[in-house]
Amino acid sequence: MDKVYISQLHVETIIGVYDFEKESKQSLYFDIEMSTDITQAAKTDDINLAVDYAKVSERVIELSTSCQVELLETLLERLAEAILAEFSVSDVKIRVSKPAAVAQAQTVGIEILRTKN
Repeated sequence: MDKVYISQLHVETIIGVYDFEKESKQSLYFDIEMSTDITQAAKTDDINLAVDYAKVSERVIELSTSCQVELLETLLERLAEAILAEFSVSDVKIRVSKPAAVAQAQTVGIEILRTKN
C-alpha cells in the first residue's frame, strides 16, 4: 500500500471540556496518513483517481470547526469515519496536537489508526 499524507494541518476551533476552553478558539495541528494504491493515478496522471489531499484537508477543517465536541477522542473518531467513507483509502492514521492544553508541555495529543471494514 502507498501512503498519502498531510502534515501539520492547522485548524482554529473551539474544543475542550473546561469552561475557559469554550470561550475562544484554540489551535489544533493534524497529521494524517492514508493508505491507498496510487498506481492508476500515477499511470493516468488523473487527479480523479488519486486521493486529493486538498479535499481531505478541506473536510478535516470543515468537520473540526463545525463539530461541537469536547474531546479530541470524539473529534478524531468522526474524522476517521468521514475519511474512510468519503475517500478511496483502506486505512487512516490521524494524530492531533493541542499545543495550549498543558502549560508545561510543548504539545499534547492523540493518535488513532482506523481501517475500512
